[in-house]
Amino acid sequence: MKTFRTLVAAAILAGSAAYAATITYQTNLTGPGESPPNASAGTGFATVVIDTVANTMFVSVSFSGLSGTTTASHIHCCTAVPFTGTAGVATQTPTFLNMPLGVTSGSFMQTLDLTLASTYNPAFVTSQGSVANAETALLAGMAAGDTYLNIHTSVVPGGEIRGFLALATPEPATLLMAGVALIGLGIRRRYSRG
Repeated sequence: MKTFRTLVAAAILAGSAAYAATITYQTNLTGPGESPPNASAGTGFATVVIDTVANTMFVSVSFSGLSGTTTASHIHCCTAVPFTGTAGVATQTPTFLNMPLGVTSGSFMQTLDLTLASTYNPAFVTSQGSVANAETALLAGMAAGDTYLNIHTSVVPGGEIRGFLALATPEPATLLMAGVALIGLGIRRRYSRG
């Protein structure tokens, strides 16, 4: 039984180590999630993956049902209180480069280099003092729940749908598969020694 617990603990650690270079944040985008809240029937989903080794940020967003056509999308940072309030734009302005404009539904993906000034709103870099400080502030804001992604439209120019970025939890199936693999390896080693 003790060996089994050790193998399960090792599987969990191995699963965590496999993702050590990336940190994934996700959010659902809604009108009621905006500040001030609105009655938009629009919805969306965003995933942001930070690669701490390559210093990149992968952004993937899908959205539909907006009441107006898209005018901008970006990440705001950093609110005074986690998961509430408003903040200035931290990333590219006026919008992410790959964001489809003039539509009510769509999707986009983009990878940004966190070491480049072009990734950020110039005002955010100025307020932080340097690009390196802007990167640090953005990543700290994400970790603290002080950042949100939103989509602005022609009907709601201040932002029609938004969601605060929250740390995604690894799927139980991923951890289970890692555990089964390690248990199998342990059993195989035990029988090969005997």
